[in-house]
Parts: sequence; structure tokens; C-alpha cells
Amino acid sequence: MHRSSQGDRRLDPDPTVPITALPPTPKDLAPLPPEPDDALLTRELTLTDATLLNAGVMQGATLFIVPGIVFANTGTAWLAALAWICAGALTWCGAAAFAELGARYPRAGGPLVFLERAYSPFWGFAVGWTLVTVIQPASIAAVAVACVTYVEALLALGATQTTGGAAVLIMAVTAGHVAGLRRSATAQNVLTSTKVTLLIVVAVSCFWFGGDGAGAFGALVPAAPLTRTVAGFGAAVAAALWAFSGWTSATFVGGELRTPATTLPRAMTYSVLGVTALTVLVTLGFLWALPTSGPADPDRLALDAAGHALGTFGERLVAAAVIVSCLAAISGLVFSGSRLLFAMARRGWFPAHVGATGGGRVPRNAMLYLGGWASVLTFTGRYDQLFTYAVVAVWLFAMLGGLAVIVVRHRHPNDSRPYEVPGYPYVPAIFGVVSWALMLQTLWTSPVQALIGALVVLAGLPVYRYYRKQRAEG
Repeated sequence: MHRSSQGDRRLDPDPTVPITALPPTPKDLAPLPPEPDDALLTRELTLTDATLLNAGVMQGATLFIVPGIVFANTGTAWLAALAWICAGALTWCGAAAFAELGARYPRAGGPLVFLERAYSPFWGFAVGWTLVTVIQPASIAAVAVACVTYVEALLALGATQTTGGAAVLIMAVTAGHVAGLRRSATAQNVLTSTKVTLLIVVAVSCFWFGGDGAGAFGALVPAAPLTRTVAGFGAAVAAALWAFSGWTSATFVGGELRTPATTLPRAMTYSVLGVTALTVLVTLGFLWALPTSGPADPDRLALDAAGHALGTFGERLVAAAVIVSCLAAISGLVFSGSRLLFAMARRGWFPAHVGATGGGRVPRNAMLYLGGWASVLTFTGRYDQLFTYAVVAVWLFAMLGGLAVIVVRHRHPNDSRPYEVPGYPYVPAIFGVVSWALMLQTLWTSPVQALIGALVVLAGLPVYRYYRKQRAEG
């Protein structure tokens, strides 16, 4: 044990030392409760595992759609690249805040643990409830349907059994994760690495065999009124931020990291910076390959660019990259999301059997539940709508999570702090303010969807009260 130059008390970042060993102080709202999953999970995940998990979820099918949207709002390749860089910087602000929280509380569940400790158990339940019932399964369903759609197009099968194929794909990926932690991590690493390789090949091919970039690269800013340019740039950054969703995934597996105090901050930083750099490279490559100033359809930017550079082979290469990206995202969402559901069950917020583990010491039942629910959503066709409803909740919990660093430092000053967010308190405050602004923008532009999203969160209140009563009586 040692003291920092500021006199803050710290503990060595040894994950085997329970945080509850710290003596309670008058400033503590409550002593940190014993963690019920420590003996059930095993700490095997490395820095590579955590980094590639985060990167795999961050870059799904949106990487091939959002660059066109970003360019449509900015009008030039240079502003499009700047929009991605700004979104990456803002995402890093959130990642740095979550990295400090994850290093403090290296447990399964990530945001659930952070909001529970910073605010109250209900807020931990609320973020978990929203994620495991709507956001995670709806995301898995949407990405799986996109993956099967591209497989059908690549193999010229036509739209045959897309929803059924998506459900089978989800359960196959889930079954692979049930096999054990090391196999899960290895599969995730292979998928993410393959995806990154394909993306680099596509980007380099667009630069090498494409056009001369005269259209999109001709001017720094578009020939448009300043107010329209600024508004378009803001919309582009917002779209890019949404495309980077999933950067919290590594915190979900905090209970399985070998050395979370050092691994998690580095994994969060490496994944965010790496994904940002790769996205800028791919976007510029797409725009360079086009002979005109931009695609006729923003959603087809990737296909049009690769097709112009490499012909039919280029389109097939992009389709293959989309498929692998989708597989990496599905795998990462099942991998990380099941840990959140596991943490809820271990706290008595879900049926106890959901928190059971198999012989491989992985949250087997939580995986099967999450994969099963996502598979059901593929048949309903409502997964995209559910996700739209939850947008306001996403930004609400992002804001609360970013600001949780400030709250925790004030309320629990004696909790271990093996890592500190750089630029405190400005970095987490910036992320919190941006998330708050995006939440307000969602409320303003989509009030009905935002209201439904709020109702989704509030629907968990009776469930929370029921399980809280069960725990009190048990």
C-alpha cells in the first residue's frame, strides 16, 4: 500500500484482493458488497483478448453504411475524416472514464457495477435491464439479419430464409461461446483480426486501383453556407459516435481479466484509437476510389467504391468483409452481454438459474438466454424498432456512466484507484455533456420514440421491486 503525491489512498492493483477489505468511512454511502461471482468465473483474459473484443463490437455492419452518411453531411473527404476523428476523441473520453471505473471495480457487468456503486442499486439494475432485454439482443438480431443477407447476396441465393438463417447463426455463435472461455476468446480474436485484415485490404485496394480522389478531395470545406456546414458536421459527428457504439464491451468482462487494473485502461485506449484510425483509412479509401464527388446512395458507398476499384471482385470482397465484421460483432455482443446478465442473476435481479456456470466456468445459461431472446427477435421483425426506442436510454446511461467517475471519487474516496482518467474532471465531464446533448436532441427530434424508450426503462421498476422483495424475504 502506498500514497500518491496528492495523499490519495490506494491499493496495489491486485485483482485477488477484495475491494471490500477497505474500511468504511463516513463519506461512503455504503460498503462495497461482496462480489458473488468471484468464485464462479476465472481470470484468463489478456490485453489482446480485451482489445479485440472491444474492437470487434465497435466495428459491425455500420462501418460500411455510416461513412456514406458522414460524407453526405460533410460534403468533403477532409471534413468526413475530421468528423470521425472528433467522434473517436469523444469516444475516448468516455472510454477513459469507464477504464478508471473498470480498474476500480473489476467485476462482471461493467456499467451495472459502475452505476450501482455511484448512484444506487436501482440504477445498476436499470442499465442492466435495458441492455439485456432490448439493446444487446436487438443489436444481435439486427447484425445477424444483415450478415445472412450479405451471405445470400454473396452466394447468389436470393432472399430465402433470412430470419431463420439469422436465428440459426445466433445460436451457433452462442453454442461456440458455451464451450469455454479460452475458446471464446480465441474465436473472437480470430474474427476481429480477420475483419481488420480485410478492411485494410479493401482500403489499400481503393487507393491503389481506384480513382484520383478529385471529386471528394477537391476542397477542404463544401461550397455551402457556414451554418449549414456546421450543422452538417455536427450531424456527421453524431452519426459517427453512434457507429462507435460498443466501446464499453471490455468492461463487461472485468471479472475475467487477468490484471484488470492495467489491462482494461490499455485495452479501452488501444481499441478506440485503432478503430478510429482504421475507420478514417477506410472512409478515405472509399472516397478516393469514386470517380465523382460522392456516391449517389450514401448506403452504397463501400460497394460502389470497391466495385469501381476492383469490379465484381471488389464488391464480393466488401461483402466478405461485412460478413466477417458481423460475425465478430455478434460474437462480441454474446460474449460481453452474457456477463451483464450473469451479474444481474447473481444479484438476485433475474432468476437464479440464469447465473449458473458450466464446467468451463463461463456464464452458460446467461449466454443461452441472451442468444435465445435475440433469435426470437429475428422472427418478430421488430428488433430495429426496439433499438430505435432505446436510443434515448443509451445516451442517458452513457451520461450517467461518464459522470460516475466524478460521483464515485466524491462518495467513495477510499475505494481502490489503480488507474486515473487523464484530464480529470474535464475528460469525463466533456463526455457527460455530449451524451446529455445527444439525449436532449433525441427527445426533441423523436419525442414519441423517446417516451417509449423511457417506458422500457420504467418497465423494469416493478421487476426490480419484485426481486428486491424476494431477496429481503429470502
